[in-house]
Amino acid sequence: MTLPATPAPWPRDAWYVACTPEEIDGKPLGRKICGEAMVFFRGPDGKPAALEDFCPHRGAPLSLGFVREGKLVCGYHGLAMGCSGRAEDMPGQRVKGFPPSRAFPVIERYGFVWVWPGDAERATPDALHHLEWAESDKWAYGGGRFHIACDYRLMIDNLMDLTHETYVHASSIGQKEIDEAPVKTRADDHEVVTSRFMEKVSAPPFWQMALRSAKLPEEATVDRWQICRFSLPSHVMIEVGVALEGQGGYDAADAVKASSIVVDFITPETETSHHYFWGMARRFAVDDAGVTDSIREGQHRIFSEDLEMLERQQENLLRHPDRRLLKLNIDAGGVRSRMMIDRAIAAETETVMEAAE
Repeated sequence: MTLPATPAPWPRDAWYVACTPEEIDGKPLGRKICGEAMVFFRGPDGKPAALEDFCPHRGAPLSLGFVREGKLVCGYHGLAMGCSGRAEDMPGQRVKGFPPSRAFPVIERYGFVWVWPGDAERATPDALHHLEWAESDKWAYGGGRFHIACDYRLMIDNLMDLTHETYVHASSIGQKEIDEAPVKTRADDHEVVTSRFMEKVSAPPFWQMALRSAKLPEEATVDRWQICRFSLPSHVMIEVGVALEGQGGYDAADAVKASSIVVDFITPETETSHHYFWGMARRFAVDDAGVTDSIREGQHRIFSEDLEMLERQQENLLRHPDRRLLKLNIDAGGVRSRMMIDRAIAAETETVMEAAE
């Protein structure tokens, strides 16, 4: 793998969510990931594949073409590409001698299609995080995707410090006790964790709905928790929930709580934009599709509020690139997450330099 003179602000040797399976059913999908224009499609065996979105004939985007018998056909002159990146055929032409286009490693797992934008020889399925909630019938999941015009690290900062909920999400999940509860941060080689616990509080509107869905009294006093877990390259899983007061809080039995994981896969597009795959995996009312739809709608509204704030923040930062920003104790999770990202980028750069010597 050859890195640019100035490394991009994201790790390359990692699995990123590229799309959902239905996005490539019967058609190609063009998407830029980590600065690379890619096209995703299903090959003849039904498995997903990813190539650079560039036809070797005239440079047209392959994503403007179509899929025929598992081959990606360019919509300009009909050049058909195979999953390995080699030209397969073209009406009236000999094309099999063309140099191959770049192919990216791809995995379909846990309800997503994942891509490895870095060194293909380093790609291994074992490097993909295990997601228990995606494989167990004890969990239900629903989610969506936003395209957000800001540095992906700003989203990580946002998710690793939930103090903003009191202000940005005052009508849904925010409450003053979030400000008042102390935040603890810890980090190891694998993750950064920030946590906040609130005892004897009223449930805000979103969690009242969750309690009602779990067949619990929505007006009851509850113990509430938020545990944010960052892991490379850019994933944030947030354990959230409420339990009836005095029943053990986070450790309470399922029968007296509504608990879930806010799922956040943050895939860089450019230095000032990213794809945000969001959702919620829950352990209550798992067979109720109506609850899934209701939570999805609620999350969509909540994350739409984040979207506006983050995009406007990015605009400010671009206008004032030399302004120094304050660092507070509530920023520790985001700061340590960025440090982990920087270490991963530095390690990749060192590996490439050693290979070139």
